[in-house]
Amino acid sequence: MVDVRKRFGAVTALDGASLDVAEGEVVVVVGPSGSGKSTLVRCLHQLAPIDGGAMYLDGELLGYEHVRGRLVPLTERRVAAQRRRMGMVFQQFQLFPHWTVLRNVTEAPVRVHGVAPASARAAAMELLDRVGLADKADAHPRQLSGGQQQRVAIARALATRPRLLLLDEPTSALDPELVEEVLAVVRGLARDGITMIVVTHEMAFAREVADRCVFMDAGRVVETGPPEEFFDRPSSPRLAAFLSRFSRAVTG
Repeated sequence: MVDVRKRFGAVTALDGASLDVAEGEVVVVVGPSGSGKSTLVRCLHQLAPIDGGAMYLDGELLGYEHVRGRLVPLTERRVAAQRRRMGMVFQQFQLFPHWTVLRNVTEAPVRVHGVAPASARAAAMELLDRVGLADKADAHPRQLSGGQQQRVAIARALATRPRLLLLDEPTSALDPELVEEVLAVVRGLARDGITMIVVTHEMAFAREVADRCVFMDAGRVVETGPPEEFFDRPSSPRLAAFLSRFSRAVTG
């Protein structure tokens, strides 16, 4: 994304935010509440239209096309096609409560991507095994803990084999004792080389899993760098002040 701007009424959520992510890279975004972290990933997934700037995936402009020298918004159908190349994991799981776990994971591959049901089921069972929930395939979301629901949501996001996986504070809605089971799954994805942008408030996790950390404040990317420099030698006073609140977590 390049110089992206987004406003909600009188509130500026993104104020010229720029960010690049390399294939296979895990970028972790941190910052205070209201800094634009969640808006950044929602805009990338085209769940919220941007007001300025540009976003690209594999070099393709997202949301717009050039027609006779001017930018024209894409149709919703073409936006949906671009969106299908990314996976999104939300804070609140967003599972369909009346479907089984297995159907939650297989629905998009079958209905949207045209995968044969038997193939989708086999792939879904592999993903559920990967997140430790193969034995819950026939359960409904209400029968699962919050941590289990979020792990199902991660499996669902991976089922379409996305080029980029976006995770928006995946542990923020969980009780503290359930956080670790979700973070363990994300660690595994990072080891497997899946390209990810992870918005989180878990500083110790950010330091452990990130290839690169990003600090946002007031809708801007203030500082970015590898974890060892980001946490131990911040160059901006604003990041240093922010990290001082989490000193025990990031050094413990």
